[in-house]
Amino acid sequence: MEELKWPAYVAAFAGSLAVAWVLTPLLLKVALAKQVLDVPDHRKAQTNPVPYLGGVAIVAGFSAMCLAAAAVDRASSVLIELGTLLGIGLVLAVMGLVDDLRGGLSPVLRLVVEIGAGVAVFASGSGADVQAGPVVDVLVTILWVVGITNAFNLLDNMDGLSAGVAALAGGAFCLIAGLNGQFLVAALAAGVAGCATGFLRHNFHSAKIYMGDAGSLFLGFLLAVLGLKLTLSGTPSVVALFVPLLVLGVPVFDTTLVTWQRLTHGRSPMQGGRDHASHRLVWVGIPVPVAVCLLYAATVALGWLAVLLARLDVTSGLLLVAFVLTVGTFLLGLLAAVPVYDNSRQRRAMLQVVRPHEPEAEEREAG
Repeated sequence: MEELKWPAYVAAFAGSLAVAWVLTPLLLKVALAKQVLDVPDHRKAQTNPVPYLGGVAIVAGFSAMCLAAAAVDRASSVLIELGTLLGIGLVLAVMGLVDDLRGGLSPVLRLVVEIGAGVAVFASGSGADVQAGPVVDVLVTILWVVGITNAFNLLDNMDGLSAGVAALAGGAFCLIAGLNGQFLVAALAAGVAGCATGFLRHNFHSAKIYMGDAGSLFLGFLLAVLGLKLTLSGTPSVVALFVPLLVLGVPVFDTTLVTWQRLTHGRSPMQGGRDHASHRLVWVGIPVPVAVCLLYAATVALGWLAVLLARLDVTSGLLLVAFVLTVGTFLLGLLAAVPVYDNSRQRRAMLQVVRPHEPEAEEREAG
């Protein structure tokens, strides 16, 4: 590790943050003037329309950082890597923005574009390398890119949640990559953390603006690629595979929870709803900002465990992974028991117990 490189990471973070910080309130005014609003419905937690377009500030902040990095380091390999990453990310962001503005984009079309993004990442040389042949590598790359990209899209379900988790995950990737001498990966991760943090100022509860699909797809894609590009010198390969999974553990956990529960209750996994981990925490009485901060804390804890995991041998590393998976499975079952669905048997059983003790029921009995 070279000490002189860390100021560059701080500069990447600060520059990206500054652009997103300045642009977000300007885009808020544009969204209000043009009536680009997220209108409440039964699937959403907000009660009033909230402007979109915050994702444009996120994209602009990260893009400005990439342009600055390209101006400083004009090596062809760096320019190609930055251009490929930014180009694919912009395609996904534009697709998300079109969906934000017009709505109605086919889920099949979105999936095809995301699969294309995964193929492009593999073709650029940044794909997975699980040492099982190129076919397996390209399939793993596509699954990871599509999965993490959509996981952040799904995680964007409560004020400040997706942006905050993205900022913390970017910080963890920056630390791990920096400690392993991956200068470009660390700088890119710092840029992701910066643009997400700059936007978060106006997105934390109660949110004045949302990032929309343009921002969530862009952040999810960038973090998916950073996880693929992470190279851990001296870490056993079987252990290294779990490091990015830990860093992105909260969106992976949330996506697993809602997919499993929607299928169990006869709902489409593609259907929106107020059944995410954050919603379940609020359902049991935890205030929105506290629920979001609990998921922030989980991201920080998993990030530090990922830093530790990158330093362990095979036996110790697999024991740590087993511990995290055990705790995660327990929490998955615990949150799954929260009766958020109308057709949930737990909900009906709970109401049968609670309703006789409601004040209205007691008044009827007394009358």
